[in-house]
Amino acid sequence: MIAREEILPVIFALGVAMLVSFVATPLVKRLAYKIGAVDVPKDNRRMHDHPIPRLGGLAIFIGCVVSILAFAEIDMNLRGILLGSCLVVAVGVVDDSHPLGAGVKFILQIMAALIAVGHGVVIETIANPFPWGGTYWSFGIWAVPITVIWIVAVTNSVNLIDGLDGLADGVSTIGAFTMLVIALLMGDLEIAVITAALVGACVGFLPFNRNPAKIFMGDTGSTFLGFMLGTVSVIGLFKLYAMISFIVPFIILGFPIFDTVSAFTRRILKGQNPMKADRSHTHHKLIDMGMNQKQAVATLYMVAGVLGLCAVMIVSSGYVKVILSVAALIATACTAARIARYPHNHHPAEGAKPNAGGGEKTDGTPPEAPGEGKE
Repeated sequence: MIAREEILPVIFALGVAMLVSFVATPLVKRLAYKIGAVDVPKDNRRMHDHPIPRLGGLAIFIGCVVSILAFAEIDMNLRGILLGSCLVVAVGVVDDSHPLGAGVKFILQIMAALIAVGHGVVIETIANPFPWGGTYWSFGIWAVPITVIWIVAVTNSVNLIDGLDGLADGVSTIGAFTMLVIALLMGDLEIAVITAALVGACVGFLPFNRNPAKIFMGDTGSTFLGFMLGTVSVIGLFKLYAMISFIVPFIILGFPIFDTVSAFTRRILKGQNPMKADRSHTHHKLIDMGMNQKQAVATLYMVAGVLGLCAVMIVSSGYVKVILSVAALIATACTAARIARYPHNHHPAEGAKPNAGGGEKTDGTPPEAPGEGKE
């Protein structure tokens, strides 16, 4: 546990990131109009009915990085994360204004992950979740590819849930806050400062992104948040010396991971291209069930919050806490399964706008290819 006098950098990191992100957002909004990074609704998957700028993620990036540089100790791991995030954001800015091909973005995401991996951000060992086979599993030569797959997967999972005003930003805030709490419990000041900066940057942007959104985060924001959550989980959560640590990152990022896996699986089983966008994601289901945007987002915030609470309870140990966490996880899984089984409705419920998702592409490029997943 971090001492009270040591927590001041964490508080300052959160506050500065929030302030910088909040102040930078209106400036980024003007820049978005100047460079043509504006989302014009052209299909039945978007929720907005008028052009909205989509470069807000740049403000999140600026707020987070400024705070990290001011309050965190820049070691090799963090240097690799920051360099990789710069590449991810640069690709996002270009893509939000002048769409790139899916293959190009996927390759650049892998390069960004490799930059982080090259600086020591690697999942070398995880706790064995089974009572046999030793205490830890060592990946050996598979450590690098497994880490790259994890980082790229989380990057795109967050990207794919960015379909309603404030959804990806809020879910990322909850995920980062959960990591912050765990870091404080584990006494890891460095991870606490990094995650506090990420939380602050997300919170500072949220007033502009909540429904009705004044600006979208675009691929710039969603891929940056996914990349940060993916890489920070590697240097923090995967390296916890606890038997249960293997499952904690998957619980914290459970919603975006579940949503992406279920959508891809459903399309494959139907013989469809898994990368082809449709209205089959969890937030679409909630809209089809009759919820409006605010209700759907609040519901998914609650799901993400329950998962985050379960992760914290598991890490803080105690059989009772673990039992309660498992019960909550089962309840959440049952709820998610029920929503997933809800029949797809091509015609949204009465009162809902016939579009779905903030910040999508407008040029006809497949929006669900890596780095383009606005739904």
